[in-house]
Amino acid sequence: MTGATIHEQAAVGLHLSHSVFLLFQELVHGLSGIWLGEHKKMLLYGRLAKRLRELDLSSFESYYSTVKHDPKERWAMLDLLTTNETHFFRDSRQFRHLEEEVIPEWKREAEAGKRPRMLNIWSAGCSTGEEPYSILMVLLDHFPSDSGWSIRVLGTDISMRVLNKAAQGRWPITQAEEIPPARLKRYMLKGLGHNHKWMQAKPELRDRLNFAALNLNDADYNLKSKFDAVFCRNVLIYFSAASKAEVVRKLFCHLAPRSRLFLSPVESSASKLLANAVFPGVYVARE
Repeated sequence: MTGATIHEQAAVGLHLSHSVFLLFQELVHGLSGIWLGEHKKMLLYGRLAKRLRELDLSSFESYYSTVKHDPKERWAMLDLLTTNETHFFRDSRQFRHLEEEVIPEWKREAEAGKRPRMLNIWSAGCSTGEEPYSILMVLLDHFPSDSGWSIRVLGTDISMRVLNKAAQGRWPITQAEEIPPARLKRYMLKGLGHNHKWMQAKPELRDRLNFAALNLNDADYNLKSKFDAVFCRNVLIYFSAASKAEVVRKLFCHLAPRSRLFLSPVESSASKLLANAVFPGVYVARE
């Protein structure tokens, strides 16, 4: 065993049969809406093998029995299986659309007395927070603190692990290159001393952000607010077609009149078709 990686050591002696994989496939789909196709079998194996060793379990069958009867472990499993890749200002075309088309429209409506001077934005599937912080940087550039506008951004995710990181507003300094220089200077603090490899969002950002756990597959999102824009990007690509359509339907239930839904350009056409057919008055920003 000398020289073996931790992953290799964790996986020794474990076998994931096709029948047991199908059990996990159905369980994960029922809990989260995420569909693990056949090509995801090795991903599930790799991400859960170490957890089995941590729990001193000798088989995937034993772990399946554990997650079926232990709600806490079910969420630990989903946390391990969830893909949390994200970046600041990801899909720059949508941020340009927000800045060049949507924000001027909001300003015109406010000047005409058609909307209050407040904005409520939701980033669904926000991971470690890069998206909601990016959105807020754009908004504060156009609606600064002394402008009379109230700005609030909500970030939600199924994973408490990534939400805790998002709430801290702290990232490796290597991610600074993802942020335009002027915004980096205005909204981020560079760590000093033993924190020199980190950057921290300024209070101006953190004070306007809220984070909460939310499973997009839940029957009811229990959100009391209506949102002027909802960002749900690079999230639905992991959902089955039926779950995807149901999530889009529920997202629209939380949109205010003349609001925007931002979907990733790589989402399947099913969600966009549903949105345009059932909610023709709401703009779906694809790219």
